[in-house]
Amino acid sequence: MRKHAAQVIRQVLAIGGSDSGGGAGIQADIKAIHANGAYALSVLTSITAQNTKEISASLDLPLRLIEAQISAIFDDFHVSAVKTGMLSSKGIVRKISLLLTRFNVGNLVVDPVMFSKSGYPLLQPDAVSLLKSHLIPLATLVTPNIPEAESLAEIKIKGIVEAEKAARKIHAFGSRAVLIKGGHLPDHRGCDLLFDGQKTIFFKGQFIDTSPPHGTGCSHAAAIAARLAQGDPLKEAVRHAKLYITGAIRHAHPIGHGHHPTNHLYSLPQRTVLSTD
Repeated sequence: MRKHAAQVIRQVLAIGGSDSGGGAGIQADIKAIHANGAYALSVLTSITAQNTKEISASLDLPLRLIEAQISAIFDDFHVSAVKTGMLSSKGIVRKISLLLTRFNVGNLVVDPVMFSKSGYPLLQPDAVSLLKSHLIPLATLVTPNIPEAESLAEIKIKGIVEAEKAARKIHAFGSRAVLIKGGHLPDHRGCDLLFDGQKTIFFKGQFIDTSPPHGTGCSHAAAIAARLAQGDPLKEAVRHAKLYITGAIRHAHPIGHGHHPTNHLYSLPQRTVLSTD
């Protein structure tokens, strides 16, 4: 009797910085990827001392160690998608771009992380131009929030009209598509804008009026990568990821004394232990 081949889970590589608080960075990526049905692989570029209130210190890893991590991944795993986050320096952006080109990555989601919620710089200013010229042209999708889109497009975004102009300018750097996340849009809160080179698609959603949770951008981009890895068309991957991140924001963990961490696994049964302190 012929045996059916076992179904293999799709593998997604997250490249970025570590968050010791667990709410953003690689830790968030891993949880979001698994929550969206894929298997998470990871490569660290930097280590941060971080909690829900702030980033107090960071250290970039040596380029040779970053390359060794990526080589080890591609030597053993079939990577169906890659998501990048904190890349910090010109050297790291250049190295990641060269390696992703060498390994012929198909589905690449670039989250152009520049600042933490507390304002800590996560991408050195002199690395922005290299991000535009080397990494973004490789991307299936670039996912800036409004401040990041302003920096990349070099325009001030006051509303949805300027957001669409920014998307077109960023798309001209060579990516297949651009998703501008609308959490900071004053006139369309909760509305994301996808430009694929031909048309603009708006993804309207409920704006949850609460203190902005920690790790939403990382998690959103990671969820999209996980959906792309499983064969979703881009529009469907974005739609599913928006539904996911909206739920994760709505169920954010009320822990820490700053921006509460996103609840990546909110759809799983939750066990609540009441504190007696």
